[in-house]
Amino acid sequence: MLDNKILIGTWAWGTGSNGSSMVFGKKQDKSVLEETFNTAYDLGFKRWDTAAVYGMGSCEKLLGSLIKDLGDIYISTKYMPGKKYKGGELKASFEASMERLGIKSADLFWIHVPHNLTENIKEAIPLMKDGRIKSLGISNVSLDHIKEAQSLLKENGLELGAVQNHFSLLRNDQQKIIDHCNENGMTYYAYMVLEQGALSGHYSADDHFPFFSMRNFAFPKSKFRKIEGLLNTIKEISGKYDIDPSQVAVLWVLGKGAVPIVGLTKPRHAQTLKEALDIRLTDEEMNRLETEAAATGIRQQGIWEPQ
Repeated sequence: MLDNKILIGTWAWGTGSNGSSMVFGKKQDKSVLEETFNTAYDLGFKRWDTAAVYGMGSCEKLLGSLIKDLGDIYISTKYMPGKKYKGGELKASFEASMERLGIKSADLFWIHVPHNLTENIKEAIPLMKDGRIKSLGISNVSLDHIKEAQSLLKENGLELGAVQNHFSLLRNDQQKIIDHCNENGMTYYAYMVLEQGALSGHYSADDHFPFFSMRNFAFPKSKFRKIEGLLNTIKEISGKYDIDPSQVAVLWVLGKGAVPIVGLTKPRHAQTLKEALDIRLTDEEMNRLETEAAATGIRQQGIWEPQ
């Protein structure tokens, strides 16, 4: 079942501040994104992830226009708390997200970063109890944050539903958290599994990211030179299975017991993803990838991540 394996990400869909041009260096064509959604939906991808800060609401609006009248779509979206807690902000953000998406409840609602985590969870509890938040998740968190959230929710007769952290071949430090989630009935979602394209096999030091983009700042040419061995291994494994190189890092994440969040911006991306999902990497292939990744000496981290 595709629904159990993948969450489709839309970070690259938004416009304006924190949107596709600023982060990825490419302006997306709305008609192509619409075609991408329809292709993915027809292929069985019905779980979609977005956030209020992706294009500062523009992503939610676009996704909302596409899911209208579709009753079998699962929606995940997020609230970005400020460093100083202000009562009522989480609820206001939730309600604004629901309006942009054109829905009344969120299948999964995230606290995007753990600022004032206790206070924000307490504010989310009434929304959980009245059914508007069907499941609560926390993102960019440590194991201590997770246990704190679990304890607080348990006191109120509720459970934490999910964790979403940065996890990839170049950020392979999450196994304890993944295991804790799987042992406690929570889903661990991995974001940036392709490191914004660096692990897709379609870029290199010579064929690089757009200069004016956040991903170019985060992954300059010097880093691409360090991952040449890893990229070669990725391409070798993709050739064995006759799949697109971009899917190898996705399959590695699945092999580690996590659910990848995979961004799609073109119809063919949905097709290449579908074609790869029945493949399971061997233990030897998993180990080779991890060995090559460790040899790069890179631990990739977003500027928004608290740790």
